[in-house]
Amino acid sequence: MKIFINKILTLLAISLLLGSCQEVEDQAVLNPSASTVIEQILPEDVVLKESEAGTPAMKINWTKPEFGFAAAYHYQLLIDFDGGDFSTPQIVSVGKDIEKVFETEELNKLLLNLGVEPDNPTQLIAQVRAILSSTESIDSPSSPFTATAYSAVLDLSSPWGLVGGAAPNGWDGPDVPFYKSTTQANTFVAYTTLADGEWKIRKDNSWDVNFGSDANDGTLQPGGANIPVDAGTYKVTFNEVALTYTIEPYGWGLVGDATINGWDGPDMPLTYDPFSDTWRAVVQLGEGEMKIRLGNSWTINYGDTGLDGTLDQDGDNIPVTAGYYQIIADFNDLTYSLEPTEVYGVVGSGYNDWGATPDFPFTPDYSKEGIYHAMNVPLLDGEIKFRINNDWGINYGDTGLDGTLDQDGDNIPSVAGNYDIELDFTNPDTPTYTITAK
Repeated sequence: MKIFINKILTLLAISLLLGSCQEVEDQAVLNPSASTVIEQILPEDVVLKESEAGTPAMKINWTKPEFGFAAAYHYQLLIDFDGGDFSTPQIVSVGKDIEKVFETEELNKLLLNLGVEPDNPTQLIAQVRAILSSTESIDSPSSPFTATAYSAVLDLSSPWGLVGGAAPNGWDGPDVPFYKSTTQANTFVAYTTLADGEWKIRKDNSWDVNFGSDANDGTLQPGGANIPVDAGTYKVTFNEVALTYTIEPYGWGLVGDATINGWDGPDMPLTYDPFSDTWRAVVQLGEGEMKIRLGNSWTINYGDTGLDGTLDQDGDNIPVTAGYYQIIADFNDLTYSLEPTEVYGVVGSGYNDWGATPDFPFTPDYSKEGIYHAMNVPLLDGEIKFRINNDWGINYGDTGLDGTLDQDGDNIPSVAGNYDIELDFTNPDTPTYTITAK
């Protein structure tokens, strides 16, 4: 019996040894000649037009590398300026496809995020990266092309501003901006919340050119008297040729049992977006209905009779399912959209005791996709992180405290004070953040 058992043990040892040898023989070894190359970019000189949004604009295709084994891989397409080294490219994940077709709007956003100047033909380069693991990848040689982007935002900026003790930044500024009116020549509009006090209009944040109103009657005089105002939220209209102004209570908001304050308000405010001449908000809504109204009053209110995306004065309530949304209202053509979205927020012992109250929300930068701002955040001594939709499913910290956001990373120390915080996801592979003391 002892001899028999020894024979079995010997056979098992031989089997394990042979199996081990076989595993060494079967180890995957990357073909040293494996390579990929961009075969074609069509067209090589693409001029993007906003009127062609939703249509194909450019196609890039490439060869599949001969890896030498059955590899698990995926591709990335990298875009950089001609002469760049792809250290800060725009990156598009492509999966296992060997071509990428860009639609007009998609490519335009990518180019603007890269920093391409609109309406300026720009020399660019593309590269394909075949990724096998976190340490193994194959890059193609770069291939050149030329692209002309269009501006996806309006430029309604002006040199004029509203300044004063009633203004958010006082008499020293920076001033509340006036934006060019899209309907009246030589006319500028500012939307702001003012305190009890006085205000004036000036140019370029300087007192060299400033206007007040000696009679407080809607007319302006160079160097004129300060204009008194009661606390409230206002629309201020200014004509630089006629030297006239109007100031009126103004502000759009969401009301309804789907909103946090119900049908009695105060309403969830919408913010003016000068880059699209629309009013927007990123909000959390509950199950229920809502409408849009002016100045927390039912005098002017909009619903949507027929639920066709058109705003109808005194129209039907708009039904909502619980979730996080971006709403965009265009009062020029009376249309709106209500789309599910992700809301980034500040959470931690340095803000809300790790979620005892809602996170401090970020607002998207409407001039550049992938940028989010949280202004004047009141932080405490402690630690913070950033997460989506008040939930820990996706959260970011900073392991190493190097300014780079790491998913599930370490907590970020905070010091008591008020801060502006920016999240930058323009490069999704290496998102960053900045925290600036007020």
